[in-house]
Amino acid sequence: MANKSTTKLRPIAEPFVVAHPCGARVRTRLRVCPGDEAVLVALGTHLGSLAGRDLAQRCREGRLDPGARSASRARRKRSATKDSSSRWAGTITRTSEDAWQTALRNLGATAASLRARIYAIQRRLRVPVAGRRGRVPGYASRREYFAKQRRLQILERRLAAVDARLVEGRVSVCRGGRRLAQARHHLEEAGLTKAGWDERWRAARLFICADGEAGKAWGNETIRWHPDEGSLEVKLPPSLAHLANRPHGRYRLSCRVSFTYRGDEVAAQATSGAVAYDISYDPARRRWYLDASWKLPQAPPVTLEHLRTRGVLAVDVNASHLAAVVVDSSGNPVGTPLTVSLDLAGQPSPTRDAHLRGAVSQLLALAAEAGCGAIAIEDLDFAEARCEGREHTGRRLSRGKRGRRFRALVAGIPTARFRDRLVQMAANRGLSVIAVDPAYTSRWGEEHWFGRLREASPEASGHHCAALVIGRRGLGQRARRRRGCASGSPEDDHERATDSAVRPLPDSVAGLPEDQPRDPSAPRARGRPHQRRKTQPADGNLLGDQVAEDRSWPPAGQQCSLLLSV
Repeated sequence: MANKSTTKLRPIAEPFVVAHPCGARVRTRLRVCPGDEAVLVALGTHLGSLAGRDLAQRCREGRLDPGARSASRARRKRSATKDSSSRWAGTITRTSEDAWQTALRNLGATAASLRARIYAIQRRLRVPVAGRRGRVPGYASRREYFAKQRRLQILERRLAAVDARLVEGRVSVCRGGRRLAQARHHLEEAGLTKAGWDERWRAARLFICADGEAGKAWGNETIRWHPDEGSLEVKLPPSLAHLANRPHGRYRLSCRVSFTYRGDEVAAQATSGAVAYDISYDPARRRWYLDASWKLPQAPPVTLEHLRTRGVLAVDVNASHLAAVVVDSSGNPVGTPLTVSLDLAGQPSPTRDAHLRGAVSQLLALAAEAGCGAIAIEDLDFAEARCEGREHTGRRLSRGKRGRRFRALVAGIPTARFRDRLVQMAANRGLSVIAVDPAYTSRWGEEHWFGRLREASPEASGHHCAALVIGRRGLGQRARRRRGCASGSPEDDHERATDSAVRPLPDSVAGLPEDQPRDPSAPRARGRPHQRRKTQPADGNLLGDQVAEDRSWPPAGQQCSLLLSV
């Protein structure tokens, strides 16, 4: 008898509670007059030149051990203090070190991506043309096979160059942004003019940033905001001291500054702790902004056991919308599924961020209305697909129109940005975020819950089914509940409902049909766990006489008159 081939399922990771943000950042607009703007431009240009010089020096030094790094920063700080002040120089050297470390991590990520692409190509080159070895398909034609051989050589040369730079610690950092710098050579494609590009370039290279200082007046000695007076003062370097309008070389802006959003928190932090301020200019809107940031006290972590006592709002993130379902503590969907539009394609960065915040606000309002204690999302970042790019050989095609469409779809899903925005805004509402493994959520959700959700709402889709599985997995439950199963151990006081059913709101549909038995031979059922047997199957070699003493019919070989008469 031939053995049946089964699909091996990968293990599913345990859900976890996402840590709350460790800092806060609030922005307000500065309505400056022409005189104030001239002073800010002069200050940002002067400090920007010092920051560029310090960053270039740090990049030339390359890799340094902790002792050499500390000595280098002290030496560069003394050099920058002569043209500014000790506090300005401290911020400049700290920013340069952060930029160098970020560039080094990006270079390491580039090397990892190149290795993943090389490995993917080598795997497929070992397979004959138009053949298949296990799950690895070969290339379709000799022409594509030859093209991939040539691309493999190019990637290997690029990897060798990147590895050499990593060993030496040679990184490249562009103050103002590499994308904006490259747009200088393609102004028509970027939709810019020479004057417009120059204005953006100068604005991106301005530097007016001061780190907070605990124990100082209003949390900062360099940029000082007074909550009661609504005044903003800036410490000027010695070369710009002639522009000061306050004692000790300080300049006070003529406009009144206030934080309309979370202003009481900024004021409380400025009164009792350190606050870092950052002044920036947006050339597209021709507006000046002030950002205040500070560290938040670390609250005790919330456990999964505590969050599972209440319902959760499960969210499935897609490229054009968010699918949400409210799931109670027993794992049943409550009410009708919700679809939140999320149109981010082709939008500028501020517009995308605004649409994303609006979508998160709708989710938080729904969670608060339903009495949920947490929001369950997928721990999804498409790391493998992003790393391998068009060389990805997973379930989706990676070449041709379908491959380009899939890569565009992956790039359009705001996984990391959505997670960051959700964690920040949920913490302000007192909600937690549970991250779950995304494995098989779409398959199992559509198989086991599609009919149920369509009964509750005709607008339900497979994405809502995936969201339901995400919520159940965050609550520590299976994708599908078996009939008659309890909620946990026998010693628990409460039990789940025996059958999986949608719990609609009073105005929703009631009386749902029973679950249909599973058909293992169905194409949609392949690759799922099989039903476990509750009893051991009988052995094929039975003994001769298996008649029980309490059997109501005679043993084999004897006739029953009652049965014959019937």
